[in-house]
Amino acid sequence: MKKLKRSARLVEMTQYLLSRPHTLIPLTTFADRYGAAKSSISEDLVIIKEVFEDEGMGELLTMAGAAGGVRFIPKIPKEQALIFAQDLCSQLQQKDRILPGGYLYMSDLLGQPSLMDEAGKIFATAFADQDIDVVMTVETKGIPLAYATGAQLNLPVVLVRRDHQVTEGSAVSINYVSGSHKSIHTMSLSRRALKEKSKVLIVDDFMKAGGTIQGMVDLLAEFEAEVAGVGVLVESGSVESEERLLHDYVSLAILTGVDSKSKEIDVSPGNYFNKR
Repeated sequence: MKKLKRSARLVEMTQYLLSRPHTLIPLTTFADRYGAAKSSISEDLVIIKEVFEDEGMGELLTMAGAAGGVRFIPKIPKEQALIFAQDLCSQLQQKDRILPGGYLYMSDLLGQPSLMDEAGKIFATAFADQDIDVVMTVETKGIPLAYATGAQLNLPVVLVRRDHQVTEGSAVSINYVSGSHKSIHTMSLSRRALKEKSKVLIVDDFMKAGGTIQGMVDLLAEFEAEVAGVGVLVESGSVESEERLLHDYVSLAILTGVDSKSKEIDVSPGNYFNKR
């Protein structure tokens, strides 16, 4: 039990809620933690709720009843998300990102915890109303984004392997078609990694035609799992609609062109900002 001044209690309660998103916390937890009356805790939560909403940090939902309490739902206003997307586009347009073959270097951005955390908040906002059990991605570059999203949704992360690991036991493997050359690859998922009939949010760093993500969708079918949503950091806008294997997804940026000669890179905010 901690005896704190109200100002200190408000700070610690705020931190407690921020570190436990999408978790139902009974009022008795705070009352016992700080040795305060529930009425005082309720007053504190009203103040925290106002700050969360005014600052665009998310919602603090109150659940009535004996088993009730409060639940913090991280949400980022679309205006703030757009500022993030515009900054992401600006960084992607740096001329030295162009690699031989017209590829775009993104690994440094995927390695920035603060940037991935912000992207994770946007995906958590986009899919906040969905019933989701786990976040899934395929190794390796999408891993930081998946963990950032999982942290904001308070959900576990499942990794699909390109090569089966003996240490993960028996696995389900499938072949899928990916890349501009339509080459065939293999992906696998440990049978212990995902419960059957789970609801899964797929997250990835980049999508061209959608072959890799479609491969994950097909892999989930082997587990009788349901795709609750798909989020990609950057999508290629140069793919014709009839070539796209996936049409229901959320993107934060669209790469529409890379000119290796002029070193020009055309990137704009993704389809998330066109959705109501």
